[in-house]
Amino acid sequence: MNNEKSYSPASGYWMILICFGLLTLGIAGLIAARSPFFILFVFTGIMIMPGFFFLNPNSSMVLVLFGDYRGTVKSSGFFWVNPLFSRKKISLRARNFDSEKIKVNDKVGNPIQIGVILVWQVKDTYKAAFEVDNYENFVRIQSDAAVRTLAGMYPYDNFDNDAEMTLRSGHTEVNQALEETLRNRLDIAGIYVIEARIGYLAYAPEIAGAMLRRQQATAVVAARFKIVEGAVSMVQMALEHLKEQNIIELDEEKKAAMVSNLMVVLCADKDVNPVINTGTFNQ
Repeated sequence: MNNEKSYSPASGYWMILICFGLLTLGIAGLIAARSPFFILFVFTGIMIMPGFFFLNPNSSMVLVLFGDYRGTVKSSGFFWVNPLFSRKKISLRARNFDSEKIKVNDKVGNPIQIGVILVWQVKDTYKAAFEVDNYENFVRIQSDAAVRTLAGMYPYDNFDNDAEMTLRSGHTEVNQALEETLRNRLDIAGIYVIEARIGYLAYAPEIAGAMLRRQQATAVVAARFKIVEGAVSMVQMALEHLKEQNIIELDEEKKAAMVSNLMVVLCADKDVNPVINTGTFNQ
């Protein structure tokens, strides 16, 4: 038997009445009749008592008799089973697992710190009880292994190719890949992965400062590119309007000077201080 099967236990309420009746009958018989025969009733009542147990909602009890799996009780309530059964309670509730931040290398070899948040629950109690030694520890170890594998599949960030999937930008796709990896790894233990996502992601401390400066430089270059692109368009527009309106005739030298001055004004980091020419146009 490699799959979970259901077990229907006896009602604990009826069995406690039977147990109480056997004990009462045995004690009363010993007192009244003083016959050793009534010791059997007392002994039977005492033997029945260890078979009682109760289950809360979303809990289960795995039952084994001398190494033979007999089934799993998933109904909540008060029950009685054979006292010789060994019992293992397994919770069926959804659980959160927030892994520790582990240090790994991404696809391009950069050291990063990454952690995963996993929401999981037991679906197959047979696998959870018998296919792995400790299913909770199995979840922790396999989650760390899946995160290490995932980190090696993607770069943390890509400054040269915006189309490439990265850990920082591809949240949906990366989390889906993480969920699929964890489902495949945890299925052997009867674990169902409800949700898995990256909960923490950062460069390792030894390169965090350098990468921050790189990101800032990339942002500055991108901003400069937009500024220059806009400045060129504005200069071109100004020259065309001057020519169309016949405001002034500019030779190539004067056009070059005008373009130079406009580019300085439009691309400067600080406000430009105007210089007023009080002489002639040629001075």
